[in-house]
Amino acid sequence: MKRSASYTTYLLLIAGILILVNILSDRFFLRLDLTEGKQYTLSKATKDILRNLDDPVTVRAWFTKDLPQDIAKTRRDFQELLVEYNNVSRGRVIFEFIDPSEDIEIENEAVQKGVQPLVVNVREKDQVKQQKVFLGTTIELGDQMEAIPFIQPGAPMEYTLSSAIKKLSVSEKPAIGFIQGHGEPRLQEISQVVSELSVLYEVAPVEINDSVYTLGGYQAIALLAPKDTIPPAHLAMLDRYLQEGGDLFIGIDRVEGNFQTVQGTALYTGLETWLQQKGLTVESSFVVDASCGNITVRQQSGNFTYAQQVPFPYIPIVGSFEEHPITQGLEAVVMQFASPVLFTGDTTMQFTPLLRSSNKSGSRTAPLTFNVQRAWTDQDFPQSEITLGGILRGKMGGTNPARIILISDGGFAVSGEGRNMQQLQPDNISLLVNSIDYLSDDTGLIDLRTKGVTNRPLDQLEDGKKTTLKLLNFLLPLALIIIYGIVRAQMRRNLRTKRMTEGYV
Repeated sequence: MKRSASYTTYLLLIAGILILVNILSDRFFLRLDLTEGKQYTLSKATKDILRNLDDPVTVRAWFTKDLPQDIAKTRRDFQELLVEYNNVSRGRVIFEFIDPSEDIEIENEAVQKGVQPLVVNVREKDQVKQQKVFLGTTIELGDQMEAIPFIQPGAPMEYTLSSAIKKLSVSEKPAIGFIQGHGEPRLQEISQVVSELSVLYEVAPVEINDSVYTLGGYQAIALLAPKDTIPPAHLAMLDRYLQEGGDLFIGIDRVEGNFQTVQGTALYTGLETWLQQKGLTVESSFVVDASCGNITVRQQSGNFTYAQQVPFPYIPIVGSFEEHPITQGLEAVVMQFASPVLFTGDTTMQFTPLLRSSNKSGSRTAPLTFNVQRAWTDQDFPQSEITLGGILRGKMGGTNPARIILISDGGFAVSGEGRNMQQLQPDNISLLVNSIDYLSDDTGLIDLRTKGVTNRPLDQLEDGKKTTLKLLNFLLPLALIIIYGIVRAQMRRNLRTKRMTEGYV
């Protein structure tokens, strides 16, 4: 009888603890984040945005309930993220999940609001069938609405959601100007960049006037890949902008290559001389790198012609970055015809390299002829970590400090004519957008843009680490099972021994 009462008390105690835990979990949200990039921890930027909301925000997640297993995790992660948003905002972020597949009217409403269905392949009973799913959301603040058509698995959800809320909550967006008129790419040729920047900024083309100052009022100015000579009067306008404390992004093509004539030449626009006066020298030479992209070459074999991918060291794949908000999360930026950047200024200015070539690199002075059939060896790459871009800070002729971000490949984020379309990588876009964000945004959202699942291909790991991970993946589950069996056997042995003692009831 005494043992039965003790057992009942034990059960009641457990039930009470569970009830208390549920009550506390409803009031307080706690989650341990052991990921490398703190993927599941809200940033200070997001917390500031949420705590400064004056009006409630409604998030409607249009998610199909019965999702395939490989993307069902996206729904769970997004729901947990919304729970945190609700708690941090003290209830000002209200959310609900809606399954559009339950009713045709609900599905039509989702589509009308900008959430489009996707068709995915689902394996069921050894057969593959297609299923229509929804993975989008809408954010509403007053009479304003922002749609996110698709929450991509592994993408930085926090940046996407926080940026949308920030966009709705700000009354006036700061302006970003892209200089035109000297052969620079049109905004249509950097459409991906413009699309991402438009979330928080007003992006506009800027024509520099010889006599009227037109650069005032822009949060930041970008000058990308000018091809024509820039008049001294226009460079003087840039000087005035910097003197007033303006921030400038410059992507310069100091050299250019022609795949048709296989010739590489130097390019002169006057910008290189203007930069040199600021202490930034961009050499008229091509950086070559053992870590490089490929080009397609036509090969002849008898009567047959076929295409072959061959490494082309003049297209360096940059994987060495300075630890900086601009480069955080970047893994590979592909540059086409980059040049070395040197800082030759004095101690009144501060220069920080952001991008460097690999440990096997070199440079070749223009003009030159490209030999696509060349068999490159280690002797062709005698240099290491050549600076390809950086940021200059200091007072540039005025009383207010200014900043210049310089990248020695003006078209690294351009998808227009003359670029190898296969070489335009997501990190190329992120580098330019991150740079503009860094110069323009004071909220800290830049840190979230590349916050997602980090790509760690197994074939890029060292052989020793690769073998260790494989063995750990195979042996750890077996070891846990064995340990569990030993512990359980010992517990049973102790129980039998206890039962055999005199006076046990």
